[in-house]
Amino acid sequence: MNIDAIRLRLRTLGARPSHEGRLLRAWLQGRALDAGPHTDSNRFPKALQAALPALEAELNALARVRSEHPGEDGTRLLVELADGQTVESVLLPRDGLCVSTQLGCAVGCVFCMTGKDGLLRQLGSAEIVAQVALARRQRRVHKVVFMGMGEPAHNLDAVAEAIELLGTEGAIPHKNLVLSTVGDMRVFERLPQMQVKPALALSLHTTKAALRAQLLPRAPRIDPGELVELGEAWARATGYPIQYQWTLIEGVNDGEDEIEGIARLLAGKYAVMNMIPFNTVDGLAYRRPDAERAAAIARSLHRRGILTKLRQSAGQDVDAGCGQLRARESKLAFVRREEKRAVRGQLPG
Repeated sequence: MNIDAIRLRLRTLGARPSHEGRLLRAWLQGRALDAGPHTDSNRFPKALQAALPALEAELNALARVRSEHPGEDGTRLLVELADGQTVESVLLPRDGLCVSTQLGCAVGCVFCMTGKDGLLRQLGSAEIVAQVALARRQRRVHKVVFMGMGEPAHNLDAVAEAIELLGTEGAIPHKNLVLSTVGDMRVFERLPQMQVKPALALSLHTTKAALRAQLLPRAPRIDPGELVELGEAWARATGYPIQYQWTLIEGVNDGEDEIEGIARLLAGKYAVMNMIPFNTVDGLAYRRPDAERAAAIARSLHRRGILTKLRQSAGQDVDAGCGQLRARESKLAFVRREEKRAVRGQLPG
């Protein structure tokens, strides 16, 4: 479902623009749709009023909590969609929320579980903002980052529609809406056209074009230096620093040559480097650098004038890094199906 379909449905039921805005705000804040004063000037048309219970149930069914996994850095949610599929959202510290934009991912980053099965389907814009409404029924959300499952640039129409709604009726400051991408040119073409101007996070991971092609095999073939220049232009246009994402992998992108490369690329740039030590995943050969090495890299970049934040991969302490919850759930469901099949095969005919 997309947001335009919801708006059309409301108008078909007789909603005026004021009614439409009021209902969308109530949904996005996690409140009951029928809440609020019912003065003559504010009363809903009868057809709309009668349809509210069914509409509210349908909207709430877009995203439900399948399971919660609290951790030191936030609570990871396995979210069930209306068709029974699951995605992941994360309740972050300081009123933040990380949302998913796709079911699976086509980029295939070698260090990420989300893309192991490829792209299964796109999320509709309503399914994206439903994750915010779901989180707001639990606690305050004042920042939304589009960094969960999926590559937002590959579902750009839905993501842009979600950002526009969250930045208007959702009352989230534009700089607190953070769009993450591996560097798809469509993002840089689309952003200036939007009413709501989000902040930008760019997945860098290395300063070497050849290595980036190995780590992000189906990302656009853009030179890291060109990507930084595109990001810098957006940072200067909006006044928001670019957040560069760097998954730190032992023996892959944690060498002195990469530190020098980062210092060269980001010198004088309006940027923040987010260093995220690799979240160990069963079945992947990559390793997480020890804590002292990660801290030393951050200190070295600081000395070179690069604002660097050493972050922990969300869900590290509960084995719930991006894609791991859904992968574990899918594996468990497969095992249960096979067990039932085996039992049925043993029953007498």
